[in-house]
Amino acid sequence: MARVEPVEIIEDGLLLRPWRAEDADAVYRACQDPDIQRWTTVPRPYLPEHALGFVTTISGTAWADGTGAPFAVCDAQTGELLASCGLVSIDRGLDSAEVGYWTAPWARGRGVAVRATRAVARWAFDALKLRRLIWQAEVGNHASRLVALRAGFRVEGELRMAHPAVDGRPEGWIGSLLPADLAAPGEPAPYGPDTLQARRAAVFGRPQPVLFATAGATELRLRPLEERDIDALVTTCRDEDTIRWTTVPHPYQREHAEGFLRDIAEAAWARGTGASYAVADAEDRYVASIDLRISPTGPLVADVGFMTAPHARGRGYLPAALAALCAWGFTTLGLARIEWRANVGNTASRRAAEKAGFTVEGTLRGGVQHRGERQDVWIGGLLPQDLA
Repeated sequence: MARVEPVEIIEDGLLLRPWRAEDADAVYRACQDPDIQRWTTVPRPYLPEHALGFVTTISGTAWADGTGAPFAVCDAQTGELLASCGLVSIDRGLDSAEVGYWTAPWARGRGVAVRATRAVARWAFDALKLRRLIWQAEVGNHASRLVALRAGFRVEGELRMAHPAVDGRPEGWIGSLLPADLAAPGEPAPYGPDTLQARRAAVFGRPQPVLFATAGATELRLRPLEERDIDALVTTCRDEDTIRWTTVPHPYQREHAEGFLRDIAEAAWARGTGASYAVADAEDRYVASIDLRISPTGPLVADVGFMTAPHARGRGYLPAALAALCAWGFTTLGLARIEWRANVGNTASRRAAEKAGFTVEGTLRGGVQHRGERQDVWIGGLLPQDLA
């Protein structure tokens, strides 16, 4: 491939320049950060020789053989190193490249990565005449996703990763940026800090929180499902009432519970599409499961689903847990409406929903496919003021 000539870019308060040997100490300090080690491909543990090799051999080779354009991102006034941003996998046949970035922990919260990505993109389109940039990140890396959105990328889907992290998910997000998508320097970024997208990225980019509820004299904890809940989950899903009223696989096996934990509960939080909780009693024993799922077509709407372990029924656990989860959905996720559905005849589910504040609004004829047949379902709604 043809060599890419190293350049310096000054834009929006930043100086982007090729890496220098004297940057090695700052790169080493930045790459001790657990978030950089978790979400990027830097070596672990990150040693001083890795930093020196990156700022000299690796970065210099990328420019020389035309496969990349790695920039040190510095404060234009002070010269302080703030971030890394650049092009990788330049493909002259497709006039395309991938953008990659990280921000040093001492420079976060100032929009550095967004400004740097825009500057690199502008140079790539104008000087290199590229026609498209690609962004990729492991599903769950909401900070990187938000940077891409604010830079103008359109996040278009998921793909399985060729080299997933040892402790990461196998799925990745992918997005693209075309020249027409790029805003002018200094223009406000889409998906600013007060938008719903930014708010939710902050929520789902952190560990799933523990919620609390009270049922009579019992304090309940809503916590993420864990491996230790598997046996209780299997027992609950083999119960005849659970089989009758829900869509759990039948016969239910341990691998179903393990798949639910990995591919549904943990994946929903990573994707930012919902939250699955185990409801635990005062001894932290599993007594129920409850899920909040954001609608893929209406970001202000979600629906709930739940089931109670046979030994814990009739104690008022579900109404209390349901009210707590819905309150969190309204206040933290900014939801405007939460819906409940249950097969007609499932009076236990209906009572729990009504005690939590839901209004049953009607019946959807043939509203759900259940065990090979269309079934009528009740539908109810909960609004924020209903919990007041």
